[in-house]
Amino acid sequence: MSLLILGIESSCDETGVALVRTPDGAGVPSLLSHALYSQIEMHRAYGGVVPELASRDHIRRVLPLTEKVLADAGQTLEDVDVIAFTRGPGLAGALLVGSGAACAMAAALDKPVLGVHHLEGHLLSPFLSEDPPEFPFIALLVSGGHTQLMRVDGVGEYEILGETIDDAAGEAFDKSAKLMGLPYPGGPVLSKLAEGGDPAAFKLPRPLLHSGDLDFSFAGLKTAVLTQAKKLGDELEARKVDLAASTQAAIVDVLVKKTMKALEQTGMKRVVVAGGVGANKLLREQLNQACAQRKIRVHYPELHLCTDNGAMIAMAAAMRLQAGREEANKEYAFDVKPRWPLDTLK
Repeated sequence: MSLLILGIESSCDETGVALVRTPDGAGVPSLLSHALYSQIEMHRAYGGVVPELASRDHIRRVLPLTEKVLADAGQTLEDVDVIAFTRGPGLAGALLVGSGAACAMAAALDKPVLGVHHLEGHLLSPFLSEDPPEFPFIALLVSGGHTQLMRVDGVGEYEILGETIDDAAGEAFDKSAKLMGLPYPGGPVLSKLAEGGDPAAFKLPRPLLHSGDLDFSFAGLKTAVLTQAKKLGDELEARKVDLAASTQAAIVDVLVKKTMKALEQTGMKRVVVAGGVGANKLLREQLNQACAQRKIRVHYPELHLCTDNGAMIAMAAAMRLQAGREEANKEYAFDVKPRWPLDTLK
């Protein structure tokens, strides 16, 4: 039976709402409509996300976005079969807004709800693309404070092969950008600036590149960027483009080589990249090149779905329901999980 699923995402600084429909039989669920509001401009003045402001803004945005998504799809709230929401991980206050809105709407409509893991949403987001992957695959999950390599055999079948032991790739981008005096959000600004620079201008470390395992560490790179920025002194402004390019090259080099090592160790012939850093142009170019040489298929979310969004939450809920991993229920008393390891999912 086909299900219409409304997904709500509010884990950090984006409010996302989407509608996904599951097919009558087997097959990949389809995205009907989605809407997203980013709080970047509001947080820019503070140089980072202010949790209290984020929570208050989610309250203002979630219902108007829901109305827009329903209107765009030609549906009503009564047509919705399941309301899904991000239960964690994320900012507690922000998660409570989306969870509360979802459970209140569901209770008023006598509809079931389903709490979704934010990172599982990212992990399954490439299924929303025009070229969806097939199980099994290796996943490189690079989202915010998370960098993980996983073996994915199916929905809920996740084995972590390697993960960050300190700063994640996204944090390395953001913190390095801040050290260079770049505005918030630093990562995308650094990547854009790097396009005009020389990636070999500065010799920066590739932490754990030859560690023999699949773990990541980018804290040492951040320290090296700080040291180099201090060394440049007054020349930093003139050399900022090259320092950005060298920083990006170091991060991407580690991500690509560790991913290829994971593929080699497991014998897998398919890789999925998900999360915000998955939108990085250099990462896509270098991973595509490395995979093409080894005849490995590589899949990404659509660029506009790399950031946090409601579509990935609705899709994750749809796929969990399809796979029989979980059942939506009418229990409207909710809790959130600001910390929630992905490998604890079943």
